[in-house]
Amino acid sequence: MYQHNEEDKKWQKYWEDLKLFAVDVRDASKQKYYCLVMFPYPSSQLHVGHARNYIIGDAVSRYKRMKKYYVLSPMGWDAFGLPAENQAIKNKIHPRIWTYKNIETITKQLRSWGIGYDWKREVTTCDPQYYRWTQWLFLQFYKKGLAYKKKAEVNWCPSCQTVLANEQVIQGQCERCSTNVTPKDLEQWFFKTTAYADRLLDDIEQLKNWPDRVKLMQKNWIGKSFGVEIAFPIEGTKESLTCYTTRVDTIFGVTYMALSYKHPLIPALIKNLPAKEKQRIEAVLKEIEAKPVLAKDMKDFKKEGIFLQSYAINPMTGNKIPIWVANYVLAEYGTSAIMAVPAHDSRDNDFAKAFHLPVVEVIRKTDAGTAPSGAYEGEGVLVNSGDFTGEPSDAAREKIAAHMEKQDIGVKKTNYKLRDWLISRQRYWGAPIPLIYCKKCGIVEVPDKDLPVLLPEVVEFKPTGESPLKYVESFVKTTCPRCKGPAERETDTMDTFVDSSWYFLRYISPEEKSAAFLAQDVNRWLPVDQYIGGVEHAILHLMYSRFFVKVLYDLGLVDFKEPFARLFTQGMIVKDGFKMSKSKGNVVAPDYIIEKYGVDTMRLYILFMGPPSKDAEWSDEGLQGSRRFLTRVWTLFSMAGDFHKEKISAPDQKEERALLRMLHKTIQKVTDDMESDFQFNTAISRIMELVNELYKVIAEKIPVSEHVMQECLRDLLLLLAPFTPHICESLWHQIGNKDTIFRAEYPAVNPAYLQDESLELAVLVNGKIRDRMTVAAGFSEAQIKEAALRLEKIKAALQSAAPKQVIYVQKKLVNIVV
Repeated sequence: MYQHNEEDKKWQKYWEDLKLFAVDVRDASKQKYYCLVMFPYPSSQLHVGHARNYIIGDAVSRYKRMKKYYVLSPMGWDAFGLPAENQAIKNKIHPRIWTYKNIETITKQLRSWGIGYDWKREVTTCDPQYYRWTQWLFLQFYKKGLAYKKKAEVNWCPSCQTVLANEQVIQGQCERCSTNVTPKDLEQWFFKTTAYADRLLDDIEQLKNWPDRVKLMQKNWIGKSFGVEIAFPIEGTKESLTCYTTRVDTIFGVTYMALSYKHPLIPALIKNLPAKEKQRIEAVLKEIEAKPVLAKDMKDFKKEGIFLQSYAINPMTGNKIPIWVANYVLAEYGTSAIMAVPAHDSRDNDFAKAFHLPVVEVIRKTDAGTAPSGAYEGEGVLVNSGDFTGEPSDAAREKIAAHMEKQDIGVKKTNYKLRDWLISRQRYWGAPIPLIYCKKCGIVEVPDKDLPVLLPEVVEFKPTGESPLKYVESFVKTTCPRCKGPAERETDTMDTFVDSSWYFLRYISPEEKSAAFLAQDVNRWLPVDQYIGGVEHAILHLMYSRFFVKVLYDLGLVDFKEPFARLFTQGMIVKDGFKMSKSKGNVVAPDYIIEKYGVDTMRLYILFMGPPSKDAEWSDEGLQGSRRFLTRVWTLFSMAGDFHKEKISAPDQKEERALLRMLHKTIQKVTDDMESDFQFNTAISRIMELVNELYKVIAEKIPVSEHVMQECLRDLLLLLAPFTPHICESLWHQIGNKDTIFRAEYPAVNPAYLQDESLELAVLVNGKIRDRMTVAAGFSEAQIKEAALRLEKIKAALQSAAPKQVIYVQKKLVNIVV
């Protein structure tokens, strides 16, 4: 039996002593390959749901190393953030202590899984030597005009007492504590991501080796659209409502205007209303404010609103349109006012039904089919649209837009859904923003020589709605670098996504003290050749990293425009139908599996359980099956030794060639699967077939030479090693090798063995199988057809009828049409 507990630790130490995974980034003698997994947040221990990411990355890096690439595979920690601070509050422990304790635990776990990293490149984002450079990069953005401060409405969690990104709000509640989120106006720091909207969108076309769904998600998030900005005069005033639409062809179907509860004209519109009516409207506005709705939740919530007792004028028809406040109009998007067309927008339709507002059809579906019962949002022909009636909707958009510009009613405009990146956090555990406020000099940057701006050790973590740093006088009070007068520091800290937007650059020069990274080195190693991580990071982390690199390119700090050449997003491991989590009680701990079955059993099962890009259900039975297979591999080598000790007949060249053909087809299949989206499950399946064939040779005493058997066993280990490195390293040394298997060359395919010597073909008459035949692989199509027509069963089926056509499908079948 394979003694996994002893062997696993033995080989892990062996690789570490060899410095197998260490890389000299200045060594240009080999072809580089930067294989990177998304670094983890050090929160407690990892479970097998986390393990998939790291095991996939390790299998890829070991495979590429055997293919003679110079592989860089580093690891680090996304160590700032709210969870550590919440734990500090809950357990009365400093977040630094909690974070580093978890880093120590997870490091031991990764090492115990046989994951090969160049540990001397480890980076930790809460280390002052790292966040010094995060602060330096912030200052470069600030100097370039890409960091600015403004008052903005944010998602505020009253329980966590912090700002939440839209993605952290689930159905109006904080994803961490399930408290109802409220909007709040705060002075906030932003990065101007919108300045790069077009480049972020256009350069998606360069990402040839990214999953299509991730590229689509990014395109939708940027949300570039072409439309018209229209002015709707307000009856009885000199004011007008401005709104943007991509469907100006529906202008004749507008039946009301809808404003966000924060629209700046609302106070003026209700100013002269009777006191009771004004109070009623203000009460509804407060109700809407108390129940914020995010764009992603638009279709799944109750529509609420109130009529403002005012009217706008449709500039194309002169008709009066009631002005409403509606909770589905977001303050932060566009002009916070929309022209509502209930016949052709589902959200407008829902609101119109709720408040009995008119619905006017202006786009009629032209193809066959039943007219939609709700809003029809497709293309068609215009109806009820004045002089434009009868026009196709796509052509009408251009004509109406041109008419509006000519009449000074509206202007063509390009809009984006993308918003600037809010980076302020009113919490302690993050990189301090390196700015100083001086009454005389204004906002002043912290000089480079004074970086990093260190987090104070002694601080009250309990959230108050303001940064805890605000109450640490020794931190806040400082001297202005310019005038040397009294000044105060910025007390907000940076969003952790800032830290993770450049960490892949720091891995190249982790100990560098004079710069965040060295251009000559990152320009050789970047873009990352293979990035691996969860699809849940498709928007924020990947978008922000792309934005960072583009800014660094413009600053002349790097000479590449995209950070990740190739992206792979693995699926989740689920148990009992749910994502693994402590709260659901469905976590599977790796330590128990490793103790009972060995590291390689866990690795093999995780890679074999299904296509790695798809979610997969955990099964303990599958784990046992993986262990049985590894036991078969281990036993195979001792059986092979005994096989050749016995006297067997002289080797049969035909049998040997058949075995070698299977070996090389296996090499071809496994190599193809590793090169195209990492189809580990099918690669492993093919290796299992090869093992079965080798067992058959031994069991049936098929006469093959010791040389051929050794070639098969050797290549079997080389193919299996990236997936199950410990057992393969052990067997590799057992068969007489002195160096590690991971310095051996990956097996190459011999094309001569890929050709079948014979083919088995189905023979059909009028599409129904009547017989099968075996022919030489070298037969021509004419010879194959002739052989099929000579078969007795086919002659009987034809009953002397002359075939109209004989169709040969290569290597599969012959179909005779009568």
